[in-house]
Amino acid sequence: MSRSYLLILGDRDAIGWVLREQRMAFPATPRAEVAALAAGDSLYLYATRGAWRNPTRDRGRIIGVATARGAARTLDEPVEIAGRRFVSGCDLEINRLVPYPDGLELQPLVVQLSAFPKPQAWSVYLRRALLPLPQADATLLQRALQPLLTSREQALPTYPSATAVATS
Repeated sequence: MSRSYLLILGDRDAIGWVLREQRMAFPATPRAEVAALAAGDSLYLYATRGAWRNPTRDRGRIIGVATARGAARTLDEPVEIAGRRFVSGCDLEINRLVPYPDGLELQPLVVQLSAFPKPQAWSVYLRRALLPLPQADATLLQRALQPLLTSREQALPTYPSATAVATS
């Protein structure tokens, strides 16, 4: 049985790398949800409010949907993205994207999502790479996101940093 997660991305360079490479990288800090990630799991790509470096203008938005192609594994060579070092990762199939700067704003939906048991402090749940989503939450997000989505090929050129190169 596949699971669903919110994949939390907090930096535009990291977003560009994930969208371009169709990979996700994780830091060395062990997390149970990263260890549980498996092939076929659904990932809702969430760009945080500060990801585009203008949090007074930008809102945290779900910008796409991906499927994990496999479990997270130790990388042969660590990768450095946005000044951070990542030692494990997995391949993704990015199914659909919302063209930049649009996306599904998460904050108005928080009170409807059981992944946020304390909606008044919802942002504290976003301080990790993956947030597990109950099936009902994933269904709600999918329904709300569906009208905004287009193909990865169409949306990718709209993202700043989609052409930037990460060092590995």
